[in-house]
Amino acid sequence: MAAGTYNFILEQGATFNRQLTVQENNSALDLTGYTARAQMRSTHDSDSIALSFTVTVSDATNGILTMLASATSTASLTPGQYVYDVEIESSAGSVTRLLQGTVTVNPEVTK
Repeated sequence: MAAGTYNFILEQGATFNRQLTVQENNSALDLTGYTARAQMRSTHDSDSIALSFTVTVSDATNGILTMLASATSTASLTPGQYVYDVEIESSAGSVTRLLQGTVTVNPEVTK
């Protein structure tokens, strides 16, 4: 399965909470036994992680992941453009990149 591309906007200082449904051949992928992770960096080759999202398998049989970043975490981000990806790992250690793209962080005014 090739990774999908999705670019999104993240509001600095706001809670980020998204549900992702993983499908393969138009059917939900059973994520039983999988873990997930996602990171955001300034560039693909940057050693520094700008943000680690909390990604949980919230409904394994229906292929649903929840991707979360707290308002406190997003408040510390410098506005601008970043790159990210979301990966899942099976209990056997096989890693699959599901999603990738850019994140634009819009600056917060109310603090």
